[in-house]
Amino acid sequence: MNLLSSKQPFTIVTALLFLLLIHHISPPPPVLAATPHVINFRSPNLYPEGLAWDPKGQHFLVGSLRHRTISAVSDAGVVETLISDPSLPENVTILGLAVDSRNNRVLAVIHAMKPHPPFNALAAYDLRSRHREFLSLLPSADENDAVRPIANDVAVDFKGNAYVTNSAGNYIWKVNDRGEASIFSNSPRFTEHPVVRDTPYSFCGLNGIAYVSNGYLIVSQSNTGKLFKVNAEDGTARQVLLNGDLTAPDGVVLRPDGVLLVVSPVEGKVWFLKSNDGWGEGVVFDKINLDLEGYPTSVVVGEMDRAYVIYGRVNEGILGNSERESFGIEEVRSPKESEDENIWMYVMIGLGLAYFMYWRFQMGQLVKNMNKKIN
Repeated sequence: MNLLSSKQPFTIVTALLFLLLIHHISPPPPVLAATPHVINFRSPNLYPEGLAWDPKGQHFLVGSLRHRTISAVSDAGVVETLISDPSLPENVTILGLAVDSRNNRVLAVIHAMKPHPPFNALAAYDLRSRHREFLSLLPSADENDAVRPIANDVAVDFKGNAYVTNSAGNYIWKVNDRGEASIFSNSPRFTEHPVVRDTPYSFCGLNGIAYVSNGYLIVSQSNTGKLFKVNAEDGTARQVLLNGDLTAPDGVVLRPDGVLLVVSPVEGKVWFLKSNDGWGEGVVFDKINLDLEGYPTSVVVGEMDRAYVIYGRVNEGILGNSERESFGIEEVRSPKESEDENIWMYVMIGLGLAYFMYWRFQMGQLVKNMNKKIN
């Protein structure tokens, strides 16, 4: 008598086992839309330069070039004025933003552009009450310095300490969770590289900044194209060695998987970088073109670790003689990462199929041997 009188049950069982094996070896990748997520929103003369993601509120936060406001933007493009602070000096701009999740507040860099009187500060607003917790004036390194400071971007660590870049003076301020401000890093590494003089961004030094959980900061420098790794304890800095300089880098963000994204409004590009040694060295492994007219200045990581840039058209707003109410936020993806994910999926399926064929052969031999013994 045959152990299996029909091949049909055997085929069904093996097919089911094969599907379970593939699912176990290579789980399905996260479902992404066929096209990147684009958010168009409207707010008269907002001209946002800074962008942040509020994980509790599940919305984006944007500043304003012309208003003393911080607005929330939903993934559907609905805009709500979250913070309005008329007590700030007139004609200041709200530039870099960062969400301090530990203290449930948003940190905002406040700066007054020429020809208005100098003003550089960091403001903290409670995200629940929407009240201001502190306004910290940022000190100058040298009171006699003819270079007017430009407070630009901000990052926050897990203790609530904030780090603010000075684009004109090439140093970094630190503001602790109580609002006490000091000059944190004035490293000579920041001024040892030649500046590209014949460019509209030659005045802009240290710019984008991101905190890394290992205890350091990654900072971009627009007028040299360099990146720096800064120790978050003592402020010592070293250049990140890259396989090529970046052109006018602005906002930076580090994804949870360790990939660094750097955006340039001048080039209209975002670069994707990796490092295998904790950012002593880095490699640009991909770059994509962005909407150059949108002037993308900031990049953040939002829901499901997806990265987004802001199209705030700040260059247009700085001219002062324009009116606009439409702006945008757009998801950015690396084509090479998508290709690698697809290749890896096919490799795993191939390995699973080979294992399945080997297993089926062995099972076939076992059935034959059992049939011989029974007969």
